[in-house]
Amino acid sequence: MIPGGRVASYGQIATLAGMPGKARLVGRTLRYLPTGSKLPWHRVINARREISFPPGSAGYVRQRSRLEAEGVEFVGERVVKTFLWDAG
Repeated sequence: MIPGGRVASYGQIATLAGMPGKARLVGRTLRYLPTGSKLPWHRVINARREISFPPGSAGYVRQRSRLEAEGVEFVGERVVKTFLWDAG
């Protein structure tokens, strides 16, 4: 449900799924998505508005590239607040 060009935190997704406080479960679930999954995992970031992969790692580069391709902007390692998704 996260629209292109927006991001949500692991905690926000957990709360929307009816599991407040289970942000790590969301992270584990995304980690084990099958290859070729259409789920937009790259739109989920941590509560600090940062990508959780180590900066410079292949996962980090892949996620940041996908977000930037959707128009998401960064200041340093952090996503600019205006790109946070409000599930309303």
